[in-house]
Amino acid sequence: MNELPEWGTLPQMLRQRARHHPQTIAVIDGDHTLTLADVRTQASKIARSLIVRGIRPGDRVAVWAPNCWQWVVTAFGIWDCGAIIVPLSTRGKGIETAEVLRRTECRAIITVDEFLGTSYVAQLASAAGVPQQDAPFCDLPELGTVVLLHGNATLPGTFSWDGFLEMHASVDLETAEMRALAVKPADVFEILMTSGTTGQPKGVTLRGDQILRAYWDWAEICGLGSGDRLPVVSPFAHGFGINAGIIACIERLATIVPVAVFDPDKALDMVEQLGLTTLAGPPNLFAKILTDPTLDQRDTSSLRWAIVGAASVPDELVIDMQNRLGFERVTNAYGLIEGSVVTMTRDGDPSTVVAGSAGRVVPGMEVRLVDGDDSPVPAGERGEIQIRGYGVMQGYWEDPQLTADAFAPDRWLRTGDVGAFDRDGNLSIVGRTKEMLIVGGFNAYPAEIESLLLHNRSLAQAAVIGIPDDTLGEVVWAFVVPQAGEHPTEKEVISWARQNMSNYKAPRRVLVVDALPVTANGKIAKASLRQRADEHIASVG
Repeated sequence: MNELPEWGTLPQMLRQRARHHPQTIAVIDGDHTLTLADVRTQASKIARSLIVRGIRPGDRVAVWAPNCWQWVVTAFGIWDCGAIIVPLSTRGKGIETAEVLRRTECRAIITVDEFLGTSYVAQLASAAGVPQQDAPFCDLPELGTVVLLHGNATLPGTFSWDGFLEMHASVDLETAEMRALAVKPADVFEILMTSGTTGQPKGVTLRGDQILRAYWDWAEICGLGSGDRLPVVSPFAHGFGINAGIIACIERLATIVPVAVFDPDKALDMVEQLGLTTLAGPPNLFAKILTDPTLDQRDTSSLRWAIVGAASVPDELVIDMQNRLGFERVTNAYGLIEGSVVTMTRDGDPSTVVAGSAGRVVPGMEVRLVDGDDSPVPAGERGEIQIRGYGVMQGYWEDPQLTADAFAPDRWLRTGDVGAFDRDGNLSIVGRTKEMLIVGGFNAYPAEIESLLLHNRSLAQAAVIGIPDDTLGEVVWAFVVPQAGEHPTEKEVISWARQNMSNYKAPRRVLVVDALPVTANGKIAKASLRQRADEHIASVG
């Protein structure tokens, strides 16, 4: 494996890449094309404008916007001035976003006035109060600067994108360079909020040097490199979006193609028009593309590799991705915000390994499986996944108790995921400790049941939740999406499950749906499914 260059920090990495490869295309976003030299120049202007607004090293600056070229240069501008970026989900509402801004004491936010018919500024104003003196929102006294990528507002401390950039001339380049070069490898550079699918979102703090290495190695294993064009469908507000979609691409001289709103019906158009070489996303993204009726008439020859991160991937999907879309390599992986990249499949792995596991541990990381007492389980048995190594977070932002609770002795991070190793060291994810169901005294893991259901060839996707039951404690309910052209009934799926699965794993109810609800980072929104189940129970009495 190629060694990570001795950059140390993100500002140093950007400078080296821009100096040696100034004309390499870094970003393509519609009519906007930016070279590495352009990103370097824009980042410097943003950093200088932030300095004018009083942003100091270690201050937090939020970005609340859809994927776009401004997001990329803004991130590097924040890092250039030594600040910490706080990415905010575009699916977050005003109350949620205001709470994150309050908890992290952000001093500036770069956002949009409107996205998909929603005014972000109006949402914040409703949740965080009217202006007070120089503060745009009275309940966020630390937040003194709002920059709008699009739109205009009259709140105090609010600037248009162009108006904000004009400020940079007030700070000389030498001062800005001193600030950028003063950043240290061990400095925290981002606070990523957990998805919140299993509890209250928490702020995960990560250092620049660990993420530079984690995604350098990730890109090495995937094969991402110069000439690649990666459409970033995952929001930049998510760990994969910002770290793989922005940092890894700049590190490896690949081109970032930001996608604000992904339309799977137009995915093949993007491949042909932009010469995309890579695709990354959950299984349903690829399944949707494969059902396009025009697929066989399309030119997908530019595609080289795909990464599909999920616990359950049908073997047939991997084979179709290779045979019908032309991918030379399909990679599966396991990671988490608190632990970065943990395991990955490798080039040459058979489709059964890619579909049935998340691969082997990446260099520099350790994985162990333990029981409820943090004792290692015997070989071949399931246990909670605990990880240790360079990719593990520093802790949760200003929450020492939550941080302490997250770690077992000797800095082993408790992931809450349940896994098992095969004889070759491939890790399979079978569920989460918090999602585990107890059906008639037997432990049942949703991810395993979902994987088993996908052996039914009439099903394209499956998601499982537990429903309270007076007799068994809990029973399994499944939500399934049929394969194109298939019309399975609830009775048929239950009958198949009872024939092919242990009785306690077989779903008591099956709801056939057109699509599964997902969170911003592509995970199944189990909370929405539970709400649907409650509504269904109420409707039938």
